[in-house]
Amino acid sequence: MSNSSLLAPGSTLEKRYRILRELGRGGFGRTYLAEDINRYNEHCVLKEFSPVVHSPKAAELFDREASMLYHLQHPQIPRFRELLRTDLGGNQSLFLVQDYINGQTYEEILISRQQQGKNFTEAEVTQLLFQLLPVLEYIHSKNLIHRDISPDNIIQHDADKLPFLIDFGSVKQIAANAVLQFNGQSDTAIGKQGYSPTEQMRLGKVSAASDLYALAVTALVLLSGKKPQKLYDINNKTWDWRSHVTVSQNFGTVLDRMLSEQPGDRYQSAKAVREALKDPKLSHIGSIISQMVTMNFVGRPFKNATQTATSNHNPVNPNPQIVKNNNIFQLIPWKTLGSLSVILVPGILAFSVVKSGFTLPKLPDLPKFSSRQQPPDTSLEEAEIIRQEKIGKRRKNLNINQDIFYQKVDELYYNKYPEFQGRTLTEKPEDAEIRRKWYEVAEDLLDKLEKGERL
Repeated sequence: MSNSSLLAPGSTLEKRYRILRELGRGGFGRTYLAEDINRYNEHCVLKEFSPVVHSPKAAELFDREASMLYHLQHPQIPRFRELLRTDLGGNQSLFLVQDYINGQTYEEILISRQQQGKNFTEAEVTQLLFQLLPVLEYIHSKNLIHRDISPDNIIQHDADKLPFLIDFGSVKQIAANAVLQFNGQSDTAIGKQGYSPTEQMRLGKVSAASDLYALAVTALVLLSGKKPQKLYDINNKTWDWRSHVTVSQNFGTVLDRMLSEQPGDRYQSAKAVREALKDPKLSHIGSIISQMVTMNFVGRPFKNATQTATSNHNPVNPNPQIVKNNNIFQLIPWKTLGSLSVILVPGILAFSVVKSGFTLPKLPDLPKFSSRQQPPDTSLEEAEIIRQEKIGKRRKNLNINQDIFYQKVDELYYNKYPEFQGRTLTEKPEDAEIRRKWYEVAEDLLDKLEKGERL
């Protein structure tokens, strides 16, 4: 925008945000890296929107959108700090202030790889989808549509390598509407040409399906190393990506549906995409637990445990016999299940239930933890139950969604111990150390969160 003012490094806004450097510029103003001098010089991002604040209606819409962003609480979305109005050179300007995520965008990572003659593999892109789809599930559940998914709006966090979704287009849409009110015209399309579907770019219509379309285009770009325009047949209005990329049959089928021209032909939710990928190693444990606990388990009571299990998410469960029931754990009766195999994989457990018809032998007693970890006069099973109970209570005290928490712990666990990926986890004594390490990662994360540390 013409009224956008360049802020010099070292200048300070509202006696709080010290400008470090310009990060970029777009249709509505510049983006800056700054430090919050009132919060121990924490780095943050200031996104300018000017001169749209001259519109009273726009100011109202910005406030409403800012409120929605403020209430987004997800470990893969930068925390929204505030909507800042300030005077710059006699012009009223508005800045959206968010946490700064230290890392590279996936566009930058792709460029770096291409210099070495490489692109992303199918396994890497599949992992990225499974890491981002829960984020989309979350924001869509809040009636928000991102509108601007692309490799340069996904950042791989340096610390834990998780992808962060940045730069929500909903704020830009408000700015575009304000510009339309301000000068009677707007030539700023919300979304990225080639990534966003036709109904969004031409008609401004968005839905969860439009975000999923953009995510599929992002996947193809990372796989092929080519711009969307090189993968799309504009004459036939079809995607011609298979001549550039070879993937497994199911993965290709899922991408094709996500890329359907008509919104109604696409998947209508991120959850549906996850389920369609059909990789049992990437199934969400919550759904598995839900299926298991509806089988009228009668577990061996522990302390004051009730006889009916309820469906709650259990983390990468180090002991597959344990089911959580309102902070009490019960043992799954092996007669009911017949046979249950558990595979330890990134972020989840994969269960395989075989038709019952025989009884598994009684499992041997598990080894005990050291005296430092185990309460006096308790078996390993009880010690593990107590430890999981404590982790669950601490999470609840922090008011953190259990699925988000366990997903985060799992990601940290496999980043720290990649050698355990794909390893079958059993109740045998030799796996006690693996279970102990998972507990330690969870407790370390809780320690940091309780101290108010940013991850």
